[in-house]
Amino acid sequence: MARHRLYVTTASLLGAAALVLTACGTDSQSGGSGSGGSSKAASIQIWEGYTGPEATAFSKLIKEYEKQNPGQKVSSLYVNNDNSLQKVTTAVQGGSPPDIAYLYGSWAPNVATIPKVVDLTQVVKQSSVNWDDFYVGERDVATVNGEVIGIPALVDNLAVVYNKTMFADAHLKPPSANWTWSEFVADSQKLTNSAKKQYGTAYVTPGTEDTVWHWEALLWEAGGQLLTPNNKQAAFNSMAGLTSLTTLQDLAVSDKSMYLDPTDQEYANLFNSGKIGMLVTGPWDLANFTNVKYGVQVMPAYPGGSGGHQTISGPDNWVIFDNSSAKTAAAEKFLLWLTAPAQVKSFSEATGDLPTRESVANAAGFTDTMNATLPGVSTFISNLANVKQARPQIIQYPKISTILGNMVNSVLLGKAQPQAALNSAAKQVNQVLAGS
Repeated sequence: MARHRLYVTTASLLGAAALVLTACGTDSQSGGSGSGGSSKAASIQIWEGYTGPEATAFSKLIKEYEKQNPGQKVSSLYVNNDNSLQKVTTAVQGGSPPDIAYLYGSWAPNVATIPKVVDLTQVVKQSSVNWDDFYVGERDVATVNGEVIGIPALVDNLAVVYNKTMFADAHLKPPSANWTWSEFVADSQKLTNSAKKQYGTAYVTPGTEDTVWHWEALLWEAGGQLLTPNNKQAAFNSMAGLTSLTTLQDLAVSDKSMYLDPTDQEYANLFNSGKIGMLVTGPWDLANFTNVKYGVQVMPAYPGGSGGHQTISGPDNWVIFDNSSAKTAAAEKFLLWLTAPAQVKSFSEATGDLPTRESVANAAGFTDTMNATLPGVSTFISNLANVKQARPQIIQYPKISTILGNMVNSVLLGKAQPQAALNSAAKQVNQVLAGS
């Protein structure tokens, strides 16, 4: 469902990086070492969109860094994350980008085309960074055409949050870690009561990436892929695509057990008031569910399918812009400190955000501490092991996402049959990939 760092994939963003390319020529891409004398006196500016507990925790970390590194100054400017790529590209065009910016992972292919972006490939190879400690989904999103353009700033995933009271009232057993989509559909039907305006589950239908990435996880679990390995053709028009879309059709159209939410917001209120039995959502929603006795379980799987239990991940990146060798070195040094295990642990415990490093997630007592603050978040932490792949890292993805969002909605709203919707969307996606 919607998250406070919503993935923006509007087609208008596709031209942003090209605008910067024209404006900036061939500025160098300094790698830097993350250390050295020149970084000691350099002050750096960060653009980020933190609010609430995240803003407080981030401010404390900056102060701690400055205390540990006398003479180094880190200033932070709030920029709404939804608007950050456009603001960054405009700033690069004007010759005044920040030294570091928080940017959505879904933008990575577009970000990679900006000449001012620093190539961190050699930086993350340093043994002290322990790059493999970041989850594979994070590393995949931070890497474009073999070049590392960011360091993971956040990771999320999708699991099922369910109302324990509604399950008990319907005489249903709580979902197990090995449950299937057929069981999910059956449970959803039994949790539905039209007279009470009560639904088994919900799905967001604004047609944005939030509509898309929920379906993508089902596609992968059914053994499918969005595109061919070379990213030249659509691959979702397959048996796996048909299986996954038919699951959604069964819930929304055949059984009418799925609440469709075009606002991307109302579902949380309905779940919190006991009107929805199950949600496929992320840890960002848990704090909203104060009126419900809920449980959390991994997403169901398709029995016998090659995908098994999977989830899509929502990683975002810290990206460095080359304003000088001294500033680049200072920015790298700060980011390597910020994303080291000790700081990752501190930020997660203060905010409830999932840890971006496996070593932190697996540390003794960590999940217990997190669960005490935000019940059920431990399942999302362990669910990071089910992040096995990422969305295609290509600049055409925003346009593809729009096509897929329309495809999913056409089935959910009963306007198209799954196979016809797949055929139409595949044709459109192939045209986009062919540049026509």
